[in-house]
Amino acid sequence: MVSNEKKQKRSVFYKLGIGLLILSLLLWLVPVITPFTPLSTKIKASIITGSIIIAEIMFWIGALLVGKEVAAKFKSVLNPKNWRKHEVEQKHEK
Repeated sequence: MVSNEKKQKRSVFYKLGIGLLILSLLLWLVPVITPFTPLSTKIKASIITGSIIIAEIMFWIGALLVGKEVAAKFKSVLNPKNWRKHEVEQKHEK
């Protein structure tokens, strides 16, 4: 019974970590969209800087919750250098 409770708690932390990783990824869209808003340059710079800092913090907290292996895999999938490798691997699997 104790191990089942640990699995449930671990599962909740794992899901929270995955959620933080996804939210951090979405937060990286803010610096791309912000320059096209009618805000002043000073506010735009603050929003962009703040969103990048918050996205990094969320990513590393999520990485701590899900574990090193999952975070490394998530990061490698997001790296543009690896996109072609994933396509080639998928074609060979078929």
